[in-house]
Formats: sequence, C-alpha cells, structure tokens
Amino acid sequence: DVQLQACGGGLVQAGGSLRLSCVVSGYSFDDYAIAWFRQAPGKEREEVSLFSRRDHSTYYGDSVKGRFTISSDDDKHTVYLQMNNLQSEDTAIYYCATIDANLFSGMETPQYEYDYWGQGTLVTVSS
Repeated sequence: DVQLQACGGGLVQAGGSLRLSCVVSGYSFDDYAIAWFRQAPGKEREEVSLFSRRDHSTYYGDSVKGRFTISSDDDKHTVYLQMNNLQSEDTAIYYCATIDANLFSGMETPQYEYDYWGQGTLVTVSS
C-alpha cells in the first residue's frame, strides 16, 4: 500500500520559516509526481507546489513563488517544502499527494487525479 506521511507543521511568527516533509512509501519512486496542497479555514484547497520525479521539474502557485521551495531526497523517499518569509495568509493545513506520472500535467492537473494523500500538517503563522 502507498502511504504518505506529512510532518513539519507548527506555529511560527510572520517572516519565519518552516520545512515540511512528506515521506512516501509503497510507490515506485520514479513513477509519480508529488504535490503540496493547502486548505485554510473557509477556503478551497489550493495547489502550493508540485514536483515531477520524471524530469525533476517544479511548479509553484503564484502566492508562494519566491518564498517556497520544493525538493526531493531520493534516498529517503521524501519530498520537502521549504517555506520562508511565512505570512498569516499561509496559515492552513498542508497536504501532500501523489499522482501517476502519466496523468501529471503540471499546475493544470485536476485535484481529483491525485490518488494518494497524506494526513495533513497544520501550519499556523502569527502576525
């Protein structure tokens, strides 16, 4: 079974940093793309950042460009989301999710195509 374990959330002051981790198990590591989503209270879930294992391409939502960085550690089967200069609007539950590489089309990928989801990790940014 494929399992995603997300962690690294917490409480941070505005301007601070956090690094989220998503450990993927049960998936052939080269056969998927992985995404970070977030959902704030009362808002729809939005894409934050994507990483393609096939070509190592990365994608970012407009609201996080220049502040967040997605990366992968193949040996640890882990994808990271480094979040810098956090702002109150970044407060949300962050989820990682995987998708078959053959179904991945960058930021245009429908959320329903993602097949496995982590349990979420809460990021709270105080102003």
